[in-house]
Amino acid sequence: MGTGISMDVETMATFPVSKPVPPRAAMRVADGKPETCENPVDRAARGDVDAFEELYRENAGRVYLLCLRMCGDPSLAEELAQEAFIRAWQKLGSFRGDSAFSTWLHRVTVNVVLGDRRSTARREARIKPAGDDVPVDLSASVPSPGQALDLERSIAALPDGARAVFVLHDVEGYRHKEIARLIGVAEGTSKAQLHRARKLLRKALAS
Repeated sequence: MGTGISMDVETMATFPVSKPVPPRAAMRVADGKPETCENPVDRAARGDVDAFEELYRENAGRVYLLCLRMCGDPSLAEELAQEAFIRAWQKLGSFRGDSAFSTWLHRVTVNVVLGDRRSTARREARIKPAGDDVPVDLSASVPSPGQALDLERSIAALPDGARAVFVLHDVEGYRHKEIARLIGVAEGTSKAQLHRARKLLRKALAS
């Protein structure tokens, strides 16, 4: 998938890892010859920029798509995807291999997007009432008559809260309890936002 994002891993190499990374089993000796037994995650955790670049190439498309679905803005999605990989590089020392690297990176990405959403909400709260209950105008994102409805564009048109819950629950498979903890809302609010998102999407699909 072409995302338009790129990663300057040489620049990323200058960022400190959040914690000192203890060396993992790097070599095994068989018949007196060293045998490498590290995967890209292990090598990247020890500061190998080429290994992290390999991880980036493998996961960039999925990370960008997740950011796009959650924020609804292609340009912002690129910025958030970049930030997610920078954050992953900085925090790679905390990855212990209890889950797949892609799962860990997914969680890092979700936290980056939600963190940006909270920051934006705080800025907007200074100039308008908090909350995202203003009705959304889906007509701006709906194709002209006779064209097929683009579901991704309709998801992008959802209000921030409803879109985040819809993507996390219906697309990414999170439970309401997890979503409530991630977003910082009551579980009932998460369920209400999902109901709202589905209602808006059904309306868009029927139009």
